Amino acid sequence: MPALNSHAARLATRLVFFVGGFGLSCWAPLIPFVREQLHLDPGVLGTLLLCLGLGSVSAMVVTGAISARYGSRTIMILSGFSLAITVMLLPIAQSTLQLAVTLLFFGASLGSLDVSMNLHAVEVEKASQQSLMSGFHAMFSVGGFAGSALMTLMLSLHMTTFASALVSALLLAVLMLITWPRLSQTSQGAHGQLFSIPRGIVLVLALLTGIAFLVEGAMLDWSALLITDADLVPTAQGGLPYIVFSIAMLSGRFMGDGLSNRFGDRTLLLWGGTIAVSGMFIAVYASSLLAALSGFLLVGAGASNTAPILFRLAGAQTEMPTGLAVAAISTVGYSGVLLGPALIGFVAQQIGLPDAFIMLALLLGLVPVCSFIITKK
Repeated sequence: MPALNSHAARLATRLVFFVGGFGLSCWAPLIPFVREQLHLDPGVLGTLLLCLGLGSVSAMVVTGAISARYGSRTIMILSGFSLAITVMLLPIAQSTLQLAVTLLFFGASLGSLDVSMNLHAVEVEKASQQSLMSGFHAMFSVGGFAGSALMTLMLSLHMTTFASALVSALLLAVLMLITWPRLSQTSQGAHGQLFSIPRGIVLVLALLTGIAFLVEGAMLDWSALLITDADLVPTAQGGLPYIVFSIAMLSGRFMGDGLSNRFGDRTLLLWGGTIAVSGMFIAVYASSLLAALSGFLLVGAGASNTAPILFRLAGAQTEMPTGLAVAAISTVGYSGVLLGPALIGFVAQQIGLPDAFIMLALLLGLVPVCSFIITKK
C-alpha cells in the first residue's frame, strides 16, 4: 500500500475523482430512454430523482461516521465497484419500484464515494504539504464531461441503453482495478461518537459549501432561462452560459493549486468570491450576449476553487474528526445542488428570476466575507 505522499496515492486520488464524475454523468443521457421505457410522467420522474438524492445524502452521513473511525480506503473501493454495478442496472429496470431501488443504491454509491474520496484527498494533500485539492476536483469535472460524452456518443450510434451502460460500467470497473492497489489507508480517528452535529467552524464551512454548490446547480438549471428570458439569445442557444461557466470553472480548478500555493487560501477565497459575485451582477444586468457570457465566465472562474478550499479547511480544523467534518460539508453541499435549484424556482416565481440571481449573488458574497474567519492567513 503506497504512502499518502507518494505519486501513486495522488494518481489514485485523481482516478477515483474521475470515476465519481464519470459515474454520475452516465445517468443524465439515460433519463429520456428510461422515462419512455417505463412511461413515467414528470411527477413520478421527479420523485424517482429524489430517491437518488435521498440515497446520496443518507450514505454521506453514514460514510463520514465510518471513515472517521476506520479510514476511507475500503469504502472507496466498495462504493466505486458498486457505482459500476448500478450504472449497468439503471437501464434494465422493469418497473418504477425497481428503478426507485436502483436509484437509491446508485445515489448511495455516489454519496459514499464522494465523502470517502474527499477524505482521502484531504489526507493525501496533508501528507504532501502542498495544495492538491483543486486538481482533484478538476478531475471530477473531467470525468463528468467524459462520461456524458461517451454515453451520448454510444446512444447516438444506436447502441442499446443496456449495451451503452455496460460499456461504461466496465470502464468504471477497470479504472477501479487500476486505482485499488494505489489507494492508501487514511488515518483512523479515536474511538468515540460516530455521529456529530456540525459545530463551530465546521458549521460555517458547511454553509459556505452549500452556497458554492447552490451556485453550480443554479448555473446548470437556470442560466439558460436567465438569458433567453432577457432576449439575449435564441432558445436553441440557451446552453451557452453553462458551457462558458463550466469551461471557466474547470480551467480555474486546474490552476487553483498553483494559485493557492502562491497566494494562500484566504486570498483565493476573498478575490475569487468577489470576482464571482461581480460576474453574477454583470450576467443579470447585461444588455448584450457578450456581456452576459463574460459575467458567467467570471462566476465560473471566481467560484471554481471555493469548494476545494472548503474541503481542505475541513481537513485542517480540529473541532471535529476529519471524517465527520468532510461528511458534513459534503452532505450540505449536495443538498445545495439537490434542493437549491428548486428553491431558486420558488423565489423566482415570487420576485422574478433576475432578482433571484441577485439574492444568490448576495449569498455568494458570504464567501469573501467569511474568508477572514475560516482561514488563518
